[in-house]
Amino acid sequence: MNDDNTVTQYGRLHPGGNHRVKIAFAIFDGMTTLDFIGIFEPLTRLRSMGFTPDLSWDICGRTESVTDASGFSYHPDAVNTSLGTYDGVIIPGGMATRELSHDESFIAWIATSRASRWIATVCTGSLLIGAAGFLKDRNATTHPGAIDLLKDYAKNVLPDRIVDTGSIITAGGVASSIDLGLYLCERMAGEEARKAIQKQMDYRCYPPPDITVKDTE
Repeated sequence: MNDDNTVTQYGRLHPGGNHRVKIAFAIFDGMTTLDFIGIFEPLTRLRSMGFTPDLSWDICGRTESVTDASGFSYHPDAVNTSLGTYDGVIIPGGMATRELSHDESFIAWIATSRASRWIATVCTGSLLIGAAGFLKDRNATTHPGAIDLLKDYAKNVLPDRIVDTGSIITAGGVASSIDLGLYLCERMAGEEARKAIQKQMDYRCYPPPDITVKDTE
């Protein structure tokens, strides 16, 4: 995975040039839907509002139908395909992550994202990339109720809203998904794009006071 050197420290996630940017939203049974939708909404506005017209995305799953923790069903665009073919991979959380973090087959699928330029997680999605080995030399965050679980995988677990270590960005509990979505908009397309999307969404709580941008050395 390539570590660019954050908006101020690591630079933009968009590779630039004529490269078309494609994102995978990796969903699974038992996920928390706001973890997924909260980040999906601002990011996809990068294209609909004309800031990143070459942006595309797939909803990815391991089965043809995915049911969230509340019983809503989704039909992924891509089923059981490698996540490594995408520029970025976004992974939500949910109570199901506690069990899935010990599911070797599922974690092997998550691990295919190693070939992607960057990975972002919401809430306990960090447990999944931790189980896949992505956080052993990284700072990370998660839902406050899962901090002790994440300590088994990460170099340091910080109680912050967003922790950005370059190519891996983790966010806290459920509602932080919107903050993370706006943060990624800025890393992909710049501050003015983020501000315009934030205004269009009428989201008044950004930026949160605790975004941590740190090297992991």
